[in-house]
Amino acid sequence: MSFIASEPEEAITKAEITQQAPAPAPGNPASPSQAESPARPRNAFTELMKPKPKSSPDSKHSHPSTASKLTRVFKDRDGLGAYLANPKAFPSSRVIYHNADFVAIHDLYPKASVHTLLLPRSPKHNRLHPFEAFEDPDFLAAVKAETDRLRHLVAKELKRRFGSGSRKEIEREEALAAAGEDADQSKLPPGRDWLAEVRTGVHLHPSMSHLHVHVFSRDMRSPCMKHRKHYNSFNTPFLVEMEDFPLSDDDPRRHGYQGYLDRNLVCWRCGKNFTNKFKALKEHLEEEFEKWKAE
Repeated sequence: MSFIASEPEEAITKAEITQQAPAPAPGNPASPSQAESPARPRNAFTELMKPKPKSSPDSKHSHPSTASKLTRVFKDRDGLGAYLANPKAFPSSRVIYHNADFVAIHDLYPKASVHTLLLPRSPKHNRLHPFEAFEDPDFLAAVKAETDRLRHLVAKELKRRFGSGSRKEIEREEALAAAGEDADQSKLPPGRDWLAEVRTGVHLHPSMSHLHVHVFSRDMRSPCMKHRKHYNSFNTPFLVEMEDFPLSDDDPRRHGYQGYLDRNLVCWRCGKNFTNKFKALKEHLEEEFEKWKAE
């Protein structure tokens, strides 16, 4: 069975391939994954998801010298292997959680407000193309289940960051306050479906050697989204949604890239076509981001 017959299209930059940390935005020392996080009371999820300062208690579980050695060993397209080899060597600003079968990390170059990666640790599968790896039904089921776990975490993080400004969340909170603790939940406004704002998938031509699943918010707002191919790699069939697996044998995505990365730039939210005008799209996405947050 064939898995992508044509020449690969590249969706990332050289800096991303070499896993060099991006420079902070001017006037903002925070990392891209921190940029949208307002100050809020601490809770268990917040402590799990947000980056920690070096002086925090969590840092005692990481070993900078070990992490540096790992990143020297696992270079360029093998960079994700460092997290699989020893996730405990990295602080929670990079590794969100890990277990015997998976490691979840913050994407070093996020393309959305919250952008995470799920890395399967299975030696049998983790260096295969995802189409090939997911031919194993048991492995696919395990990856889907863990992807769903991470998807729920990302949804909770979106609610934490943006819930206070969401019309649907405000309506529910006001109704709940008016009805009291004994309110019939089924009669209250449902609030916002944050899970619907989270996407999951793999790229037709993965950027890194180790299998990884993108789990990210749909807003496409990040200083790390810098060119047309960045955007189109997440907003065309170049991203294969996890819910589409297993793919049928005649699925056209198995057999080529079909110029997905060079397609016209189309706003994910309103459908406006910006042809090849990336700067104009970026400006438009700022407007759409504000509307999206307020839904």
